[in-house]
Amino acid sequence: MARDVLLGLEGISKTYPGVKANDGVSFSIGAGEVHALLGENGAGKSTLVKMIYGLVKPDEGRMTLRGQPYAPPEPRAARAAGVAMVFQHFSLFDALNVAENVALGMDNPPPMRALEGRIREVSEGYGLPLDPARLVGDLSAGERQRVEIIRCLLQDPKLLIMDEPTSVLTPQEVDILFGTLRQLAAEGTSILYISHKLEEIKALCDEATILRRGKVVGTCTPREKSAREMAEMMVGATLNVPKRAGKEPGPVALKVQELSVASPSAFGTSLKGVNFEVRQGEVLGIGGVAGNGQDELLLALSGELRTPRDTVQIHGRGIGDSGPNDRRRDGICAAPEERLGHAAAPDMSLTENALLSGAVRRGLTKRGFIDWARTRDFAEDVVRTFDVRTPGIGTAARALSGGNLQKFVLGREIMQEPEVIVVNQPTWGVDAAAAAFIRQALLNRAEAGAAVVVISQDIDEIMEIADRFAALNEGRLSEPVPTQGLTIDQIGLMLGGAHGMHQAEVSHVHA
Repeated sequence: MARDVLLGLEGISKTYPGVKANDGVSFSIGAGEVHALLGENGAGKSTLVKMIYGLVKPDEGRMTLRGQPYAPPEPRAARAAGVAMVFQHFSLFDALNVAENVALGMDNPPPMRALEGRIREVSEGYGLPLDPARLVGDLSAGERQRVEIIRCLLQDPKLLIMDEPTSVLTPQEVDILFGTLRQLAAEGTSILYISHKLEEIKALCDEATILRRGKVVGTCTPREKSAREMAEMMVGATLNVPKRAGKEPGPVALKVQELSVASPSAFGTSLKGVNFEVRQGEVLGIGGVAGNGQDELLLALSGELRTPRDTVQIHGRGIGDSGPNDRRRDGICAAPEERLGHAAAPDMSLTENALLSGAVRRGLTKRGFIDWARTRDFAEDVVRTFDVRTPGIGTAARALSGGNLQKFVLGREIMQEPEVIVVNQPTWGVDAAAAAFIRQALLNRAEAGAAVVVISQDIDEIMEIADRFAALNEGRLSEPVPTQGLTIDQIGLMLGGAHGMHQAEVSHVHA
């Protein structure tokens, strides 16, 4: 039976200076179909969906929507035609309530009271209940995503584009979201779904189109393929699984004791009596749902938030009151979650961004002057070693795809050979091959004797590389326990706030 095509793409191409983002892309999405768009970082997925949503104009090719020519000059035209998009990065105002945020995203919002009623009705109808009067700043990451989705659903879309929708969700929230998407598909809405989580693609999607370096290299039915097979189609090579030698850890390198600090953000989470230690050669994984103090913990460890001297110690020496450059000199490097604006200055080149954090440990200045030759060499080393896809080191950070910028930021910190490295969401939004490479680089740093702290919402990632696991909940950290033998149920209990549980108690929770 011929399927009813909703969106058709024929020969779509887009070139930017130095890179062909899309090269003759052709595929179609059926009505009521959940269609995955797969590809490694820099494969051209973001450019393609921006063209479908009217943010970017193709250089060549044509699109059709329900058999009619489709070329939206701007997102408003795409929305009017029935195309909606939920972006990877939320575009919400913390100081406004849910209804006000929804109204701002609509071209012709109804009166506020009517809108509040529609939000309640639609959100409950799709299993994503929302209180329209709640302040967005008080919502969890999962609830914020509901706001974005409901804003789209109120426009009754025929095609819903979702970019990395589960990167900030708990497993339970992912199940709820998938239930909603299946309901939408059953009602005839088509979904174009971008994700690096291939097990999710298998569970949810009907068809998949695979991009590599801007071209379509294959299609598949995800439920008929393994995650590894799809990953290898994406990268065009055999995938390596991170390995570690399993040496005994050395003495304590990083110690945190009774760390309590107020969040610098009005909507942040303050840390409350955090205690842990990490030995040389050890990886500590810290899990938690977004907004439970992860950012504040990284700030306190990087020196951006100062605390009493002995709350943070490296090799037994208190450094809680020292700033970021002093900490780098002492051997601590850190990579925050927010790549653009925090980890990297958007309008600065990769060379300049390499200098920003590498100057102290890599000796990139001499008598107060910048040694540009050494700085360029360092930036080139990072780009080459971490396979950062970029026209060159003179390229501005904002011009890189999210995953390539992530590889650059992580590479810049790891290649300074720190004695302690702290990373928040190290593989967020990167493809399977890049994620495996980054995890291996962190394991290699541990093998070299560094203490590694990985803060991540990806539990699979923590289980793959961490020796011990602790959970952050409302600014409190559970007691770290060995990852070996730990079950998802036990992890869920810890993420839910079972503080002060000792290892034996965690072990017997489901005995």
